[in-house]
Amino acid sequence: MARMISLGLAGAFCWGLAPIFGKLGLRDVHPMDGLAARTTVTLAFLLMWVLTTRGLDRIASISSMDWFYLSLEAFLATLAGDLAYYAALKQGGAGTSAVILSVSPVITVWLGSMFLQECLSTRQLVGVALVALGVLFVAAGG
Repeated sequence: MARMISLGLAGAFCWGLAPIFGKLGLRDVHPMDGLAARTTVTLAFLLMWVLTTRGLDRIASISSMDWFYLSLEAFLATLAGDLAYYAALKQGGAGTSAVILSVSPVITVWLGSMFLQECLSTRQLVGVALVALGVLFVAAGG
């Protein structure tokens, strides 16, 4: 559990820092071009990883159903979601855009309970409600 929390916080730190650089990089760049540039950098890192760790064999062994789910996730998160995020980041502040985007766990919890039968404790539900309320406060501004 401690490792999961540590990894989650490391990811949160990266996601918290990334919008600052994204906002700076999008000053004179169309959001789709920025997303293409960022994805190119990511692809280069992933390609180096695949080639140096023999990851191609592991990728080739992924089942077609898993490919289907991963492809849907890639489209929704990496293409559609990130493009919407970049467009919001280009038009608004880095902090506000990132906070509004952070409502995504609320949506994930709701969908996870509906489709994956994931159960939440009362404490977890209160936490989700507080996240949603916080996002609403930031989005309302002023």
